[in-house]
Amino acid sequence: MTSYPQDAVAAGPSRTEPVRWRLASISLSMLLASLGTSIANVGLPSLAEAFSASFQEVQWVVLAYLLAITTLIISIGRLGDIVGRRRLLLGGIALFTLASALCGAAPFLPWLVAARVLQGLGAAAMMALAMALVGEAIPKQKTGSAMGLLGTMSAIGTALGPSLGGALIAGFGWQAIFLVMVPAGLLALFLAHRALPADHPASRPTRSGFDLAGTLLLAATLGTYALAMTIGRGAFGMTNLMLLLMAIVGMCLFLFVESRAASPLVRLSMLREPLLRSGLATSMLVATVMMTTLVVGPFYLSRGLGLSAALVGLVMSAGPVVSALAGVPAGRFVDRFGARRMAVAALGIMATGCLALSIAPQPLGVVGYVMPLIILTAGYALFQAAITTGVMKDARPEQRGTVSGLLNLSRNLGLITGASVMGAIFSFVAASEAATAGSDAAAAGMRATFAVATVLVVFAAAIAAANRAHEANPTPQEVSVAGK
Repeated sequence: MTSYPQDAVAAGPSRTEPVRWRLASISLSMLLASLGTSIANVGLPSLAEAFSASFQEVQWVVLAYLLAITTLIISIGRLGDIVGRRRLLLGGIALFTLASALCGAAPFLPWLVAARVLQGLGAAAMMALAMALVGEAIPKQKTGSAMGLLGTMSAIGTALGPSLGGALIAGFGWQAIFLVMVPAGLLALFLAHRALPADHPASRPTRSGFDLAGTLLLAATLGTYALAMTIGRGAFGMTNLMLLLMAIVGMCLFLFVESRAASPLVRLSMLREPLLRSGLATSMLVATVMMTTLVVGPFYLSRGLGLSAALVGLVMSAGPVVSALAGVPAGRFVDRFGARRMAVAALGIMATGCLALSIAPQPLGVVGYVMPLIILTAGYALFQAAITTGVMKDARPEQRGTVSGLLNLSRNLGLITGASVMGAIFSFVAASEAATAGSDAAAAGMRATFAVATVLVVFAAAIAAANRAHEANPTPQEVSVAGK
């Protein structure tokens, strides 16, 4: 990707608004958006009982939130480029807070699902614009550390959700898992309003319109793909196939519309820039791999190692804890050694962890699972800091919101794909080993799934290494463009 001058705002923080308060407001926004994803999962049994609904019905409380984020995050990022990122972030936090209150007051299930859609819309703004604002609110030399902190907050939100949600439901009922985010949202709104710098007119494109047709078409396409990957809970049938074909057709139509739009939602020329293109591809592959730990891990630990539900939860918490602890140090490594070099190194670490999980023998027990998981997660934290820093640093000021939305979208699509594809691989291999003991079948499924995950990480590393080599030896045309 061609490097462009940063905004004047990014050159240094103002003395009246310390950088730490800007980081606090951005980080709290990321924490709440991640918490909204994980805290509702633990409440599904209580919701099913409270509304006399089936699991298939109450799972839309989780799915509605994820679909809203996935389908709208690029559009919100682009809208932030046009109307101002600070302004839209404040609106997103306010909507998230209001929707949280509406969730807690829901008298029936359709109300709750609709409120979760609104909450997801607010979360999409918080995720996309928090990353984009780092380039404006944080000094350039601290970008890696800031991105590492955002990764830490995301991991803490994901890890905190189940335990916090369980405690709140036990003490106050299911409404509390949503109402707890109201005061936190108000605090985030106050901090963002006081600390974040005003939108800089020069950083926004002049007389740029919003691509409504592209927005609606992309939202429909992404929603269709997400449904294709989630409906059926691992069983890929005719309905899933039809939805997937519709998503492919929708993407072709979207690219056609964007190529002719006066103010496209996504400028197709952006996707031809090597750093962004490789960043999106590797981000989706890595997210697919990380979802494997969440989908396959619990089955292996319970069926393969015979752990109780409580111990499974304790072992599974090792990943988010490592990610939370490694986020800030990873960002400092990126600031010191460079994003491209650290991205390749991180993928090498992840490949080592995946390979160890694919060959770790059952006799090692929990240690044989936890140690490779720690290696894998530490590599993931470093990769997140590196790829986000590298892509966002080189993004044009007027495109940061769109680029941030694309990065978040690639991760979400990877998570959705990983849940479906990796879960299907595990189920297929485990079922083929059903004649053996249950523990052996689960172990066989895990070995096969993480063998595939290792291949995916190696492929991502090859893409990153090729991009680094390309950056070191640009074509004459790219040198000419960079010099302009």
